Amino acid sequence: MFGLVSANLQELSKAEKARYSAVYCGICRQIREQCSSAARIGLSYDMAFLALLLMSLYEPEEETGNRACGLHPIKPRAWVDNEYIRYCACMNVALCYYKALDDGQDEGKLQAKVLCKLFGRDLEAIAALYPRQCAAIESCLKELAQLEKENCPNPDLPAGCFGKLLGELFVYREDLWADSLRHMGDALGRFIYLADGVMDYRKDRKNKQYNPFLAMEQGEKYPQWEEFLVLAMGRCTDYYERLPLVQDKGILDNILYSGIWIAYRRKVRNKEDGRGSL
Repeated sequence: MFGLVSANLQELSKAEKARYSAVYCGICRQIREQCSSAARIGLSYDMAFLALLLMSLYEPEEETGNRACGLHPIKPRAWVDNEYIRYCACMNVALCYYKALDDGQDEGKLQAKVLCKLFGRDLEAIAALYPRQCAAIESCLKELAQLEKENCPNPDLPAGCFGKLLGELFVYREDLWADSLRHMGDALGRFIYLADGVMDYRKDRKNKQYNPFLAMEQGEKYPQWEEFLVLAMGRCTDYYERLPLVQDKGILDNILYSGIWIAYRRKVRNKEDGRGSL
């Protein structure tokens, strides 16, 4: 379900690419430091976007470095560290754990059970630091699983469930900006869920699995489906533009107004060609 919230690298400047990479590497480094090297297999660029957003909003002091690592042993890579990088590293691991737990319970996948053990090693510590966020992930995924089990014909309900989950993750602390962040995350979560439904439509139809657009019996009407996505992203960017962002605004704009749509259309094309999967 993740992997859409990424930049259009061709449109970033050299400095912006370096910054984007340093934030991503910073999250990877903190997953290793706070959890384990193995837990980095769940790393996603989605969390790099959230880190950049929170860093732009709160402008914390940053620690930087440049070194090689196990994944890149030859050429040193720059990294950034601050409290929001560490927060996003924890949220990345928590999301991976609860997703694996949900898959293991519902489908009994051996792989999911293995991943659950891998990501669950540090879940107790993460939940102690961020109880609201972890409780939201767990409860929303349970509710989402139930809606899908019932073959819910209203796509807004499961999309809203995933939106609520992401909305809670966007709120680092309850302050002046919490309302806008929560609404922005909610809208982005809806977009991600519905986009996933579009991309998996043919696969889900073939495998007789739940899909919000199959359940509402709309047939293969991609233009109509994209109306849902445009509305969700329009609401997301509306709340985004209300935030007083300056630092890294160019990268954030690139992701929301270009990168997401390019990633979405590429994944749709790959699915139709029988290549790639989420």
